[in-house]
Amino acid sequence: MAHVNENFTKLKKNYLFIDIAKRIAAYKEKNPDKEIIRMGIGDVTLPLPPAVVEYMKRGADEMGVKETFRGYEDTGRGYDFLKQAISDYYGKRGVKIPLDDIFVNDGAKSDTGNITDIFSEDSVVLVSDPVYPVYVDSNIMGSKQIIYADATAETGFKAMPNPSVNCDLIYLCSPNNPTGAVYTKEELKAWVDYANTKKAVIVFDAAYEAYVGNINLPRSIFEIPGAKTCAIEMCSLSKTAGFTGLRCGYTIIPEELKAYTSDGGKVSLRDTWTRRQGSKFNGVSYPVQCAAAGVFSPEGQVQVQANIDYYMENAKLILSTLKSLKIPCTGGENSPYIWFKTPAKMTGWDFFDYLLDNIQVVGTPGEGFGQNGAGWFRVTSFNTHELTAEAMNRLKHLLN
Repeated sequence: MAHVNENFTKLKKNYLFIDIAKRIAAYKEKNPDKEIIRMGIGDVTLPLPPAVVEYMKRGADEMGVKETFRGYEDTGRGYDFLKQAISDYYGKRGVKIPLDDIFVNDGAKSDTGNITDIFSEDSVVLVSDPVYPVYVDSNIMGSKQIIYADATAETGFKAMPNPSVNCDLIYLCSPNNPTGAVYTKEELKAWVDYANTKKAVIVFDAAYEAYVGNINLPRSIFEIPGAKTCAIEMCSLSKTAGFTGLRCGYTIIPEELKAYTSDGGKVSLRDTWTRRQGSKFNGVSYPVQCAAAGVFSPEGQVQVQANIDYYMENAKLILSTLKSLKIPCTGGENSPYIWFKTPAKMTGWDFFDYLLDNIQVVGTPGEGFGQNGAGWFRVTSFNTHELTAEAMNRLKHLLN
C-alpha cells in the first residue's frame, strides 16, 4: 500500500498564486469584455534583451553542428564560461567568488525549495513574516519545524535576530518579496554574527539584487564579513533579465561553509549539495547557459539595466500615486515590489476582490505571505508603462 507524504496535507489547499488565478478566471468568465490589468504575479512583460537572444542563438546553432554539439554537461553544476561571468560580476563589487562555489540552476525557486534536502529533518527553520510562501511550504514538506521572526511596519518590514531564539536555518530575502524592504550592511551584519554564533546557516535569496540602485545598500550577503562561514546565496535571472520563461539562476555555497553531523563532525555543505545535485539534477541546457552568459556581457549589462530602469519608472509612479492617496507604503525604491496598507481596514482578500470587481486591477493579498501580511497588499512594477499608468488612474478615481 502506497502512503502519501502526510506533510503535504499540512499545506494550504492551494498555492497562493493558484488561488489568485482561479479568482481571475471566475471573474473573466462572468465579465469577458473587461480588461484586467495584472500587477499581482511577479512576471515580466519586456522581451529578452537582444544580447541574450543573440547568445542563445549561437548556443543553439552550436548544438546543430557535430563538432560543437554537447550532451550532458560534465558536472551538472554549470559551464565554466557562465560561472566565470558570474564570478566576474561579483568581483566588480569587490566580492571574490571561486568558480567551484557556483551552481547554475533553472531558477532560484527550485534551489530555494530543494536546499532543504541537505539539512536534517529535525532542523528548526526561522523565516521572517511576511515571507515568500516557498520557504514555508518546502520546509513543511520536509518535516522541519518552522518559527517566525516578525517583520512589521514598526520594524520597516525587516526582521532582526533575537539572541534568545535558537534555530538551524534562516531564510532572508533582500530586497524582500513581498515588502520590497532592503537590509543595510549593518542589519545584515547582525544576522551574520547571529548565525555564526548559533552555528546556523542563512539561505539568502538575492533574486532582486539588480534592482538595488542605492550604492550604500548590499546586493549580496557576501559583502558582509563573516558571511562565507554561515550563508548560502541564491540568485535568479528571471526578474533581472526576463528569464521567467527561460529559467536560469545560480546558487553560491562557499567552500568555508560547514554543517554538523549528530556526533559533532563537520561536513562540507558545498560537497553535500554537489552530491545531491548529482543524483537529482542534470543541469541547465547549453543554449540557456549561453543566454545567461549574454546577461553578463558588456552589451547585455547595458540592455538589462535599461529594462530594470523601465520597471523602476513604473515603481516610482505607483509609489507617488499611493503617497498622493496618503496610503502607508514601502518598497518600490530599490525593489520592483510595492507593499501598502489596505484602505478602510479591509483584509487583503477583500481588497483584492474590491479592486477586481470595480477597476479590474489585480494585486496580491498580504495574507498570502503570512500573519503579518494581514491588511496589506502587494503590487508589482512589471507591467507596461501604459497599463501601469492606467491602473494608477483607476485606483485614484476609485479611492478618491
